[in-house]
Amino acid sequence: MTELSRRLAQGPTQFVHSLDAPRDLLLLIELAEAELRGASFLDQRVLTPKTWGRWLPFADVAGSLDPGARDDAHYIFHIGHVGSTLIARLLGELPGILSLREPLLLRDLAAQIAMRDAVDAPWDPASLPDRARSIRRLLARTTRGDERAIIKATSFTSEIAADLVTGQARAMLLFARPESYMTTILAGDNSRAELAAITLTRLPRLAGRLDDMPYRSWSLNEGERVAIGWVTEMLSLQAAANALPTDAVLWVDFDAFLAEPAEQLVRIAHHFGLGLPAGEANRLAASPIMQRYSKAPEHGYSPALRGQLQRQAAQTHGRALDDGLRLVERMRQSHPAVARLPA
Repeated sequence: MTELSRRLAQGPTQFVHSLDAPRDLLLLIELAEAELRGASFLDQRVLTPKTWGRWLPFADVAGSLDPGARDDAHYIFHIGHVGSTLIARLLGELPGILSLREPLLLRDLAAQIAMRDAVDAPWDPASLPDRARSIRRLLARTTRGDERAIIKATSFTSEIAADLVTGQARAMLLFARPESYMTTILAGDNSRAELAAITLTRLPRLAGRLDDMPYRSWSLNEGERVAIGWVTEMLSLQAAANALPTDAVLWVDFDAFLAEPAEQLVRIAHHFGLGLPAGEANRLAASPIMQRYSKAPEHGYSPALRGQLQRQAAQTHGRALDDGLRLVERMRQSHPAVARLPA
């Protein structure tokens, strides 16, 4: 066994963080188990000046994996700002679960699959299935043999759900309905600030799913950009559901989850093949996790506060909200795929 094989066999604390596709390298870093389990984002934000890391050839890492290693991590896909981190943290409290949140490696893989046919694609498209399999195996590693990994992905990586959810793996598709989603985005300064930039990446994705694409970034106001975001990410989730076996998919409305968190946790756990007694579900639903901002647990953020902020946003940004809801309705009338999305 080589040194690299021994490292990878230690489990996910020897974490493959990201890839450099043009150089065909993977970044291997060391994380303490507490860092791995506690991180809200396993991306650049998990790196510190003290982090040990080394860039290694993709082929060397893939070749050093146990050929029989499991690749059946479960996945949480979502449309963004709909409680995916909260639910991932709650699931991470269950015995036998390693909950990993937003690994940069998945975003990097999604970018490569998206450009598979581009003239400047650094990878042979024929190599993508094997590369995706290697990445699934890297992410499915756990700290103990009786654990199962659940990966909370970044929103747009639902585009590659069919490349990730294979075999006995299952996926949860988390969403909110238009008004709830829009008021959540409009309530946050950061989410509003990122709208212009993220719309530029969403419009090409949307164009790939609509027969007619009349929407242009320069013509959209703030509310319409939020609407484009909801439609784009929901169509991506719908495409994921269509590509996966029916029994591998569970749709969860985040507002329904907040209305009955214990009951919904039991439902989600059952989908992922976990036994969750009602008493334990009630304990988790009443735990401090439900009262903290999951992406930054040092800050309080309860379901009640979320509702209050949504109501304030509906008043303060009422015109933007109306513009967004009107655009969704026009898109329902013009595009059959949008008409089938939840109202």
